[in-house]
Amino acid sequence: MRIYNTLTRRKEEFVPLEEGKVKMYACGITVSGEAHIGHGYQALIYDIMRKYLEKCGYNVIYARNYTDVDDKIIAKSKETGIPADEYAAAMIKKIDTTMSEMDVDEPTLWLKATQNIDNIINFISKLIQKGNAYAAPCGDVYFSVASFRRYGCLSNRSVEDMLDGVRVENNDEKRDPADFALWKSAKEGEIYWNSPWGKGRPGWHIECSAMNYAAFGDQIDIHGGGRDLIFPHHENEIAQSESLTGKQFAKFWTHNGLIKVNGQKMSKSLGNSLLLEDLLKKYTNEAIKFALLQNNYRQDINITDELFPEAEKHLTEFYKLISEVEKRFGTGKAGNLEIDKKFNADMDEDFNTALALSELFAIFKTISQKLAKGDESCADDVMQVRKTYSLLGLFKRNAAEYLAEVAAKNPVEIPVEVENLAKQRWEAKKLRDFALADKLRAEIDALGYTVKDSKDGYTVLKK
Repeated sequence: MRIYNTLTRRKEEFVPLEEGKVKMYACGITVSGEAHIGHGYQALIYDIMRKYLEKCGYNVIYARNYTDVDDKIIAKSKETGIPADEYAAAMIKKIDTTMSEMDVDEPTLWLKATQNIDNIINFISKLIQKGNAYAAPCGDVYFSVASFRRYGCLSNRSVEDMLDGVRVENNDEKRDPADFALWKSAKEGEIYWNSPWGKGRPGWHIECSAMNYAAFGDQIDIHGGGRDLIFPHHENEIAQSESLTGKQFAKFWTHNGLIKVNGQKMSKSLGNSLLLEDLLKKYTNEAIKFALLQNNYRQDINITDELFPEAEKHLTEFYKLISEVEKRFGTGKAGNLEIDKKFNADMDEDFNTALALSELFAIFKTISQKLAKGDESCADDVMQVRKTYSLLGLFKRNAAEYLAEVAAKNPVEIPVEVENLAKQRWEAKKLRDFALADKLRAEIDALGYTVKDSKDGYTVLKK
């Protein structure tokens, strides 16, 4: 298996630090707002990485974090009048509900900044002792960028270039403009914890370093997050962690691409954020996954008006064929290992979900041809597709239930002529005039619609 390593800027053969075991961490959500499609995408990508590594036989310990205290959350607290800790807890509960609807598995470990304050304070204290950090008179604590010679190794930029790309506050407490906060003294009315430097709270960057250290020790195999975190967040994590331990923090750094909406970067300021909760009301979670996974995870995704409807269309056709196969031949028995072999080869090449999904069109074409010939091995193919592609969160549903959900989320206005025929057919069925009912069904089919019966009535659907 080869994985692209942001640190070395090339694909490398994956070999874990400890044989048979993988320690993996991905930066999660800052809970200052609801989960948007970018959050869902990142959670999906690292869930898939974890599952594929497990499929390859590794024992994976996968940690994600919630940043539940930071400047944005404090700003929301002031805006809403809700205490910061209560606001964060309520938002986490809402985000968890949305993610469960997205059907993304829980990590092995959920880490929260507010549950690791002692770990963070101890980490900072050790950095001060080693000379990599210093306490300012005001109660803030800063990391000394000059004390870490490899600063910039991840983003491949000099400190001067970095300062050109970020806002640097005029602060007489800092020894160097590039230094960043590890501990922030509390302002009036802000949430705080007691520390050796006074009342305050952790800076954003130190949270992940301290939580990693507490959960995994000196080193991890894979650290992930969105590409926008490379600098300054992940760069600062490296500086903090490696200054403390003297060891390479993460062997592989992986970063997923960003979300664009009709060519523009998704952001609150542009008003084009797509909330995950809203998308799940319109599309099935499998359609959302299918749409997002058509790109290699390192590429940006441009969400156009057609992206999700097109994905839903493809999945609907696939599920219709699955339904036909399973009705005729039942569940396959032997499976088709060639399907799994190709999937594994694609995923071995830096988790290439785009290539793995592209294989589906040829696979389902073959299934359709076999079905037309009455070749019952098509049921084995369907069983293997379900088994293999469930790793991507696809083909996990009962076919009839999936198609019913799609119909419910996409109601179609039925012409009066078709609706009248459907009513006449239902009345004919109640009178047990099945010949007339079949004749009326044929007329409905000829108009491009179909009727699904249930014990409570019928539903007219567009083909």
